Amino acid sequence: MYEKEKENLKRCSDYFTKTLRPSFIKAFMIDHLDNVTVETILSEEETSVTAAAQLLLDKMYDLNTEGWFQAFIDILWASEYKGLHAAITNWDFSQFEALQEHRKTLEMIEPSIAKHMKPSELLTHMSDIFKQKEAEEIRAMENNRGKIAASEMMVKILLRSDQPSWFKVLKMALEDCNLTHAYQLLEPNEKVLKVQDEDMDTSTTETLCFEIREEGESEDTLPMSANDISHPEMSGGTTGVGTSVRSGERKLREYQKELTAAAVNGQNTIICAPTGCGKTVVALAICENHLKQFPDKTKAKIVFLATKVDVYEQQYKLFKEHFLSKDPSIRVTGMCGDMDDLPVLWLIENHEIVVMTAQILVNALHSGEVASLELLTLILLDECHNTTGKHPYNNIMTRYLDIKLNGSTHSLPQVVGLTASVGIGSFKNQPEAENNILQLCANLDSRSITTVSKHLDELRSYVHTPKKEFFEVSQRTSDPFIRIIRQIMSNIEQLAQKVYNIDSLTNIQNREYGSQTYEQWIVSVQKCCRVLQMNNSEEERRICRALYNYTEHLRKYNDALIITEDARTKDALDYLDAFFEDVRNAGFDETERELTAFYDSQRAQLQDLATDGQQNPKLEELKFILEEEYHNDDQTRTVLFVRTRALADAMKKWIEETDSLKFLNPEILIGKGRKSNSSRMTLSGLKGVLESFKSSDHSKILVATSVADEGIDIPQCNLVLMYEYVGNVVKMVQVRGRGRAQGSRCFLISSCKERIEKEKLNMFKEQMVEKAVTRLQSSPDELSHKVDMLQKEDKVRRDHIRSSPDKPKTQASYHLLCAKCKTFACSSDDLRVVQECHHIILDHSIFDRCTTAPHKRPKTFCGLTKKEKMLCAECKFDWGIIASYLNIQDLPVLKIESFVLKDCETQKQLYFRKWRDVTFTIREFDITEITPETWPSTP
Repeated sequence: MYEKEKENLKRCSDYFTKTLRPSFIKAFMIDHLDNVTVETILSEEETSVTAAAQLLLDKMYDLNTEGWFQAFIDILWASEYKGLHAAITNWDFSQFEALQEHRKTLEMIEPSIAKHMKPSELLTHMSDIFKQKEAEEIRAMENNRGKIAASEMMVKILLRSDQPSWFKVLKMALEDCNLTHAYQLLEPNEKVLKVQDEDMDTSTTETLCFEIREEGESEDTLPMSANDISHPEMSGGTTGVGTSVRSGERKLREYQKELTAAAVNGQNTIICAPTGCGKTVVALAICENHLKQFPDKTKAKIVFLATKVDVYEQQYKLFKEHFLSKDPSIRVTGMCGDMDDLPVLWLIENHEIVVMTAQILVNALHSGEVASLELLTLILLDECHNTTGKHPYNNIMTRYLDIKLNGSTHSLPQVVGLTASVGIGSFKNQPEAENNILQLCANLDSRSITTVSKHLDELRSYVHTPKKEFFEVSQRTSDPFIRIIRQIMSNIEQLAQKVYNIDSLTNIQNREYGSQTYEQWIVSVQKCCRVLQMNNSEEERRICRALYNYTEHLRKYNDALIITEDARTKDALDYLDAFFEDVRNAGFDETERELTAFYDSQRAQLQDLATDGQQNPKLEELKFILEEEYHNDDQTRTVLFVRTRALADAMKKWIEETDSLKFLNPEILIGKGRKSNSSRMTLSGLKGVLESFKSSDHSKILVATSVADEGIDIPQCNLVLMYEYVGNVVKMVQVRGRGRAQGSRCFLISSCKERIEKEKLNMFKEQMVEKAVTRLQSSPDELSHKVDMLQKEDKVRRDHIRSSPDKPKTQASYHLLCAKCKTFACSSDDLRVVQECHHIILDHSIFDRCTTAPHKRPKTFCGLTKKEKMLCAECKFDWGIIASYLNIQDLPVLKIESFVLKDCETQKQLYFRKWRDVTFTIREFDITEITPETWPSTP
């Protein structure tokens, strides 16, 4: 009885033993096994979960009780083993196979990634992955033995997870929790738009920052109705800040009406206005006016684009609430990256306004779901200064311009960009600034730059530009604490060099301790470690783990040096103490014991230096400034900008532990950036801190990273302190805009003369940009002509690039081998490309080397209909899908990441994650190649 089920269990036993935890299905064991066996299995689990699971399986092979197999399936579901339940129900373990590479990756980086995880925070984002008991065990471990021990437990549980989405959810959770290094270890090759919070040197980075836009301005600038721009007299009399006495609706300010002028006349335009003036309100008014141009409003198709999910959430909420109040018949919806199961075309066709992240529209255009931008009538781009290079905004506008410049008749949407500054790129003089602005105009197909000129006095009465002052402070003199840390780092590098020639892994030179360059070197070394290959796999594993440990400790010492430069030596020591406490609590291997010994041998001396050593001159200067400012005005509200999250924590502690400053009750304002090894601030948490800062006197200072330099409304702030915090022109404008109260001031405090000079140069460049904008506005014909010329030149360049392949493709032949078991699958000579994106095999004998299983989500896309999954006959590794195309049945569509390619001539093996990266030519599919003789399933 149940012989078939038992045979299948044996065949798939590896999946069960590496996933199942017997104690979680104890009820099943009690019902079907004797007490002694149950106790034996549970006892074995304390030593080895895998061995215990194998013992359970061995006992199950002897079961003959009626209904035991169904009971086993039922207990899997009841115990939240839904992945195993689905796999055993269909006897399809392809999803387990698909995760093998991810398991291998996580296992390799476990010693390193565990030091950069925050289990309790991750658990809130991964509730669907962890069973309730697992989550409780992880939290208990963190409470009893610290974060690293809990992180190691979390990793071990993930390695045994039966949830098909665990790797994707882990990446999303790391991203949401801003766990920078952990995410980079997991996906070292993924290009990331990095927020400035994590940068140690902000001198060359243009940031895409977290933003809560205009929300706090609602009392003054957010109209319950963005009133009719063409007929303002209809709104009746006004008082105060423009509230309509008759209707209760708030009117647009005059300068806001001025900002809408070009757009309501149907022109493509860039609206450039200071932070805090209400540009989102202007956008709402433009949308209302645009809708009035359509007697049938369902014909209007407006898309408002945001650069990030955080910004999208804010803008979508604002648009939704505004039109719900103004005109509920206007259908407003939103879509961001977490909602990729929704059809974009359906949303556009069935709504008048769609708020979305830019990449959503890029993907829909690329896939052909949205056939053309001509479907839309108005596109608004928030933070449009990002429309450069490979940014999604520029991708969208390139498609727009290609349609326009191809000469055919077209009906393209109006384009409106919103920004606080057009001072993009590098420039040394006004003509170069003009060229950069002209390029931005060309990219956005705009021949109009809209700024406030007629109502400047009104604008200035609402948006105050803080006066900027500079404080150059002397640096620390030679510090014994720093010398000791540097010596430890040197010793660790020597140890790493004995294990492997780390200098051969990266080209980064001149890495100075305590610098961002050194951090970049560490990242580069760790990336190379991940792909390091040796003849002896065990030796490879040992070396990679050791190098990860060495570089992780070097990273912490580097962070400590950076903290020492800007904060107290005590803060740097606390930072290191916390790290080593977590390491010890987690238990460490031989390498870490040796590394910990370095620290322990110097700990007492470091403690003495932290207690009795010299004070940081920069902190003394900052203390003096704060004491003076609050002595002169005890109602002062301050935002203190710092470069890193670790420094934000240190500055908060310093203020709280300084007798003359602790009355300030500092709050931390850090971002929801992609990466960080510090505390994550959720959207609700960030809003909570801001509301508290605005509405109460409890906290008088916010210590902030770059999350606060763009879009956050802090009306009460009248003092902005930039503590070694300098960026480019756009960043300077955004940071300065945080001080919105009348009489606001902005101070830069730095021990680096070059930083102060850079900020002064930014101020000079800002004036250049203003003059450049004014001159271009005064010469509309010249602006239009130059934009036309730039667009034509760019079109010629794009056409040339498209006509030339990025890399010459070889005519070499390759054998495609299963990436798991290296079984021969097919030859590259039999590959064909369908519709430029699907790769099929025209060798029917591949079915002798693969098996198929029903596809759980069959659907049709691009003319192909997914029918079945295609699996390696040897190891059941997922090779791709079986699809039908036109009248051709059973076409194998391959996933390149499922194969290793072996050069038939050199025998060299290659691996590609994307088809676009392959180095050989692949022929286009020709339907005449399909005949009843070559393809038996052809009708």
